[in-house]
Amino acid sequence: MTEARTDEEPADLTAAERRMWEAFRTGSVCDLSARAADRDDPHADHVWGPERSVRARVVARLLLHGPPPVPGRVASLKLRGVRISGRLELSGGAVAPYVELQSCRFDSEIQLSEARVGTLRMVNCAIPRLEASRLHTEGDLHLPRCRVARGIRLTDAQIGTDLLISQAVVQRDSKGRAIAADGMSVAQDLQGELLETYGEVSLRGAKVGVSMNLRGARLRNPYGRYALNAPQLTVERTLYLTSIALDYAAYGGSSTPPYGLGPTPTRGRRAQHFECRGGLRLDDGRFGDAIDFYGARFTLTSEQELSLRRIQTPEFRFVGERPEEGRVVVSGAKVVKLVDTSTSWPGPGGLSIEGFVYENLAPRGHFPLSRRLEWVAAATPEYSPEPYERLAAVLRASGEDADAREVLLAKQRRRRDTLPPWPKAWGYLQDWTVVYGYRPGRAALWMAVLWAAGALLFSQLDPPAIKQDEHPQWSAALYALDLLLPVIDLGQQGQWKLEGGWQWGAAGLVIMGWILATTVAAGASRLLRRG
Repeated sequence: MTEARTDEEPADLTAAERRMWEAFRTGSVCDLSARAADRDDPHADHVWGPERSVRARVVARLLLHGPPPVPGRVASLKLRGVRISGRLELSGGAVAPYVELQSCRFDSEIQLSEARVGTLRMVNCAIPRLEASRLHTEGDLHLPRCRVARGIRLTDAQIGTDLLISQAVVQRDSKGRAIAADGMSVAQDLQGELLETYGEVSLRGAKVGVSMNLRGARLRNPYGRYALNAPQLTVERTLYLTSIALDYAAYGGSSTPPYGLGPTPTRGRRAQHFECRGGLRLDDGRFGDAIDFYGARFTLTSEQELSLRRIQTPEFRFVGERPEEGRVVVSGAKVVKLVDTSTSWPGPGGLSIEGFVYENLAPRGHFPLSRRLEWVAAATPEYSPEPYERLAAVLRASGEDADAREVLLAKQRRRRDTLPPWPKAWGYLQDWTVVYGYRPGRAALWMAVLWAAGALLFSQLDPPAIKQDEHPQWSAALYALDLLLPVIDLGQQGQWKLEGGWQWGAAGLVIMGWILATTVAAGASRLLRRG
């Protein structure tokens, strides 16, 4: 790998290798394709003979210490429809020329571990395995429409600009991983639209400098726990795990693959869903703009999770399809805006939101308060006050005070079910009389009814005064009101002598007055404390 460049052409080159050698010096394309679609598909079973074959060691010699370019030209390796026999070994090497391989077929794996390259583009190639741990590129790494039989390894790789794996099909390696890219760093975009994987995609601790796009991807891992395992993933802009519109202009074979095949679809447009068959883990991830699950489909077993513990993002768009099994866990997550639908969340036992902090709600479609309360109840099989208080605080901050009171009332009723018999009975009494103080109008109504009943009752009485020379004028209405108001003294209570059943009637009004006052005061203190 330290040999100097030479103009001398090796004597043992085949005719195909000689064409490649000359094309390298002029920077032109070495095209060995048969010009027939059925014979040029690198993924088909058709045999490519020696007329289309070059040895991997000759390719490596060109890339690591090839001949100088023809004067006025730039040396680069551009192959189309070529079979590369043997293992391409570039580990630890420095590849200066631009590399672009289209519709090529590799007989053995590609070794790029700890290599340094400028830009590497492999488009629609058949690759047994790509081993590229700690690869360092100054420019792009493109693998669109490639098919990789035994996995891609990009552990701790550093991609200088973009990583493009759109429409690639990647099978698993011996460890069950389709893509192993723990600790990888991509300076700009990671594009994986319509990607298909059959094994775990591992991106633990990976960093993406702009956006990560997996629109329309299909991640399947029937062999293990996770289809996408990406805890501590950092994406500076947006992570797209969404549907993709399919009515886009198809790739036309240009030397530069497309950046983004189509946008997130609008209603009525033909689309392919993002599908995840297996668990998905994004725990402790950081996303600068948003996480978008528009139209996503998750197929989980009862033991698997869509785990979003402790993620942080300004906007969380959970508008995919409800998982039929498994759990959705957003415990400890912190988001500013929660965009969701009433049909995207799983039911009881399938959701955990303990410690989930959100500041604004922006539901799509009809999401009434009753369904939102069902959402909280589904997430708390055992009573917990925090989810109710968080929802009430968000509603109050948006000016929906009546809805906030309904949420706090639902919290009290849920709490009541956990109490022993006597406190539970007291709770029912508060609910029946003044609705825990959250509907003060009912307390006023009860007061009016009791006052009228008391006034009517005592209107039939003309009691003697306790002090004959010092007493106010008897008023049944004032006397009943004085009994009902436990704090205010209207000068009637304690001035008249009542006997028998009249004493029990007066005592009943006093007790009801204290009950109303206590429950109203308790409700008012809760409102003031949370206000």
